[in-house]
Amino acid sequence: MNNIFRPKQIHTITKHPIQPSLEPTCVSQAISHPQWREAMSNELTALMRHGTWDLVPPPKNCNPIGCKWVFRIKRKSDGSIDRFKARLVAQGYNQRPGLDFKETFSPVVKPATIRSVLSIAVVNG
Repeated sequence: MNNIFRPKQIHTITKHPIQPSLEPTCVSQAISHPQWREAMSNELTALMRHGTWDLVPPPKNCNPIGCKWVFRIKRKSDGSIDRFKARLVAQGYNQRPGLDFKETFSPVVKPATIRSVLSIAVVNG
């Protein structure tokens, strides 16, 4: 209550010990490893294939946003490495609604929601 707090104690118990993190924190670290280069290439290929963006000149009154790479190692349940995943994410926290952007992404319905609605419809006739 008076700015007195107990430090949080985290106890990690696992059957399989997890190796220390091998995830790079920047692109210059990731470029030197072929697994991360391949993960970055796969991400860019997927973005291009899905038509995620269009390259256009910025309007005069807009503030262009940057992007950064985020690297994660996906592991199997036994702790072994499943795959290397690289994501290119936008740094949209500097944007102002109505000034820097006018459109937002439309919501996407999850399959679990569709199953729930259909099961309620079946039960109620």
